[in-house]
Amino acid sequence: MDDTKNFIEECTKEISTMGGEGLRQHSMQWHLANAPYKYTYHFRWMGLPIIQYPQDIVAMQELIWDIKPDLIIETGIARGGSLIFYASLMKMMDIDGEVLGIDIDIREHNRKAIEFHPMAKYITMIQGSSITDEVMHQVHTLAKGKKSVMVVLDSNHTHEHVLSELRAYAPLVTIGSYLVVFDTVVEDLPDELWDNRPWGKGNNPKTAVWEFLKETDRFEIDTSIHNKLQITVAPDGYLRCIK
Repeated sequence: MDDTKNFIEECTKEISTMGGEGLRQHSMQWHLANAPYKYTYHFRWMGLPIIQYPQDIVAMQELIWDIKPDLIIETGIARGGSLIFYASLMKMMDIDGEVLGIDIDIREHNRKAIEFHPMAKYITMIQGSSITDEVMHQVHTLAKGKKSVMVVLDSNHTHEHVLSELRAYAPLVTIGSYLVVFDTVVEDLPDELWDNRPWGKGNNPKTAVWEFLKETDRFEIDTSIHNKLQITVAPDGYLRCIK
């Protein structure tokens, strides 16, 4: 057998065994231990805070390499690191495409940091609620003619908002690409971690994903990704478009 093929098959088998409760419980203990330190806030991509686990950053790089999307849409801009990350991958991979970021409140200092960044030419930003008709009209206009579209949802994490985003943005995702829903891990963590937030157990991105998947057969959870990562904010959140 070819060495590369053999290596891939071995990895696939190992990953499939990593989804058991034993390793998952250890991973969850780590989630709980890091929470008081705001672990995800401490990483930057090309100078801007990306606010993601390094493991999820690597997973997104793998997906973008495989898919080569010519449009990546992300709801929730925060400090801009994710937009810069996606744009830099497009540049490195020589993809003729763009990154679209949407946020209800793009703070002026964050906007300036993104607009003056070397990767800015790949990025378009829209300020407004991600689920309004006005914003969706702009999104559809920018998506027109794109051959491969990936969507990342990372804004308001309440069940109703994420479910509305899933219904609105899923039709834009192309076959073979992904609809990634971040912070599904909220469902797996204690409610006291979200005391000052409108989301928590039973009301979060994961519950929205579960309800959404009852409405469509276009997407399936790619369990191999969260099994492989273990340390991820998106268990059940990597949705592959299959039709």
